[in-house]
Amino acid sequence: MKNREKWQPSKYVHRNGKLVASRDRHEVGVASRLITDLIAEAYDSSIPKYVKGRLLDLGCGKVPLFSAYENYVTDNICVDWDNSLHRNEYLDSECDLNEKLPFPDKEFDTIILSDVLEHIPKPEDLWQEMSRILAIDGRVIVNVPFYYWLHEQPHDYYRYTEFALRRFVEGSGLRLVNIRPIGGAPEIMADIFAKNILGLPLLGHAIAVFCQWLTARFVETRVGEKISGRTSHSFPLGYFLIAEKPENVQEENSDGTVMKHGSLNLDESRT
Repeated sequence: MKNREKWQPSKYVHRNGKLVASRDRHEVGVASRLITDLIAEAYDSSIPKYVKGRLLDLGCGKVPLFSAYENYVTDNICVDWDNSLHRNEYLDSECDLNEKLPFPDKEFDTIILSDVLEHIPKPEDLWQEMSRILAIDGRVIVNVPFYYWLHEQPHDYYRYTEFALRRFVEGSGLRLVNIRPIGGAPEIMADIFAKNILGLPLLGHAIAVFCQWLTARFVETRVGEKISGRTSHSFPLGYFLIAEKPENVQEENSDGTVMKHGSLNLDESRT
């Protein structure tokens, strides 16, 4: 990462030993605090277990997760496109994430793709590229919104179900480690209400903050947790997944022949 010494927290901050959404409205919209808190919690619990080695932060923006993963990596490479709304001075490389990534095969032990996949017009190509540059036993960590408003228009193209995400993982030769919904019906209702009430003169800001706070407290109760959990399978606010590159992954050589790693190829492992 360039200008590492100048890095400042942006979207996420640490508070009381936990990663949470920033309360700076210039970094996180007032009506997006709840979903950002939920995403922060997912990364906070997963990074110590799954992040390692050389990390590629794809579509990194202001590198908001740097403080969460910096103690678990040997190096972090920051990449974003030149037309992103979050341009910054930390980038190691500017490139189009729809094209071939400018890195050799098996270069990275960890890849993070946070709130980016919905902005990629050709997602299958990016999954193939991530698989190519990922080392054996390396991990890809991805989060995406689902029941969420349009953002960064006009570069907001898709909303993915769990089943689409599973197909991306399998189709790129990776193995799914874990996938889980982020939030359920209570969180969706709070998010929609907050984003629509925010424009109300005088009281909108306070009501948006309060309804998200109240929902967060509600889902901490036994009843709220049960409702959120049960509805998250049909009404997820988003998804969080971890995939890895198995030792028996197949790759194509430049001449089109198949190169195998490990004793079994993917088809043989299913028999």
